[in-house]
Amino acid sequence: MKLQYQLNAAFTALLLIIMAVTGYVIYSLILNLLIQDEQRQLEQKGEILVNVLDDAFISRQNLIGFNEFLQDQDLQLFLYDREQNTVLYSTLPKQIVTGLFMNNDFSNNDEELWEYGKEKYVTSRILFVPKSLGLELILLTPLGDLQVVQHNFIQRMLIVFAVGAVVVIVLSYFLTNKLVTPLTRLNYQLKKIEKRKFDEIEPIQATGEIKEVAQSFYDMANELQRYINTQQTFFQNASHELKTPLMTIQGYAEGIREKVFDEKEEEKGLEVIVTEVSRLKKIINEMILLAKLESEEVTYQKELFGVNSLFDKVMERALPLATEKEMDLKRNIDDTIQIYGDEERLLQALLNLTFNALRHGNKQLLLTARQEDNHVIMTIEDDGEGIEDELRPHIFHRFVKGKNGETGLGLAISRAIVEQFDGKIEAGKSTLGGAKFTLTFPITLSK
Repeated sequence: MKLQYQLNAAFTALLLIIMAVTGYVIYSLILNLLIQDEQRQLEQKGEILVNVLDDAFISRQNLIGFNEFLQDQDLQLFLYDREQNTVLYSTLPKQIVTGLFMNNDFSNNDEELWEYGKEKYVTSRILFVPKSLGLELILLTPLGDLQVVQHNFIQRMLIVFAVGAVVVIVLSYFLTNKLVTPLTRLNYQLKKIEKRKFDEIEPIQATGEIKEVAQSFYDMANELQRYINTQQTFFQNASHELKTPLMTIQGYAEGIREKVFDEKEEEKGLEVIVTEVSRLKKIINEMILLAKLESEEVTYQKELFGVNSLFDKVMERALPLATEKEMDLKRNIDDTIQIYGDEERLLQALLNLTFNALRHGNKQLLLTARQEDNHVIMTIEDDGEGIEDELRPHIFHRFVKGKNGETGLGLAISRAIVEQFDGKIEAGKSTLGGAKFTLTFPITLSK
């Protein structure tokens, strides 16, 4: 069953249940309210009659006067003698009077409903003054008269309920249709993702949570498209990076096997083969490491360590290459900063960035670390040619290399490590004139 029909069925069932419960409660209460209201009216009429009778007839000897006066009243009543437990007079037929007297306890003041046959009567009792007379006026109303009023009220209420139910069902159909339609359209767009038709995805009009779900869907589609494109680019670049040294190795190996090289060229060929094998090994090792980092298979040994000691290790390892290139290594570190994490992994990320800066820099390399607001910020800057503007958004992707780059995996590995620290890495322009890499970590990682 479609969601729209399920929602309509649920709303209709809920409405019927509410109406049934409401109708039952009202049906039960309305009769009690009618009985109470009728008793108040009977009591008011009875008090008026008793007051008149008290003023005009003040003794038992005036019973004939009682009867004549009551006969003129258009009421159903008894004149009851409590002392003798007998009915002195009634405006009801004698058969009904006898039946009521035999089936009910007239002396019981707490009995408000009398029964005779299939009929019930609502009663109200008023004593004459003085009470020593022992006379009591009992007024009655058939319960059936009140039930007629009750049924008329319920019938009208059912009409109102029926009209309201139709309006609510129509309204629920409209609202559920408005709710389900965006979901149906969203499902149609999901089918396009299944078929990888990312260019055909269209936005849908929605509000509330459905709009948020739709936005998450678009973000997911964009990320999935980017991931697929990245994977395709990765395999293309990986095949290219691996194919080139393999072809070189194959060429020299076949030449040596076929004895087409002289002794000097053969020795050179062997050196090239060793070099290319080393390059292949480095590429493969970095590819394996990057795959582990991105799949979170690498185990991190977290501990609290100082950023100053971390940069000491970076400087020690970078010093030989800096000396060879006659570059000036400088640093500006806040000695009080500490970070909780895997020092070896973060050292690897910083070394990748530092050696990259040494390869592309000219005379200067600057390392900085500071705590700013709720973040720890580290930077590596050089005075080289910098990163081309069109290359900067893709510089951390796998096999994306700038001028004089090596495997194209070093920056991707650094990005993966930094992100494992819940950090962020960015590439920009340095005030020294070259490239600037900025690493930002949340303060929760600091001491």
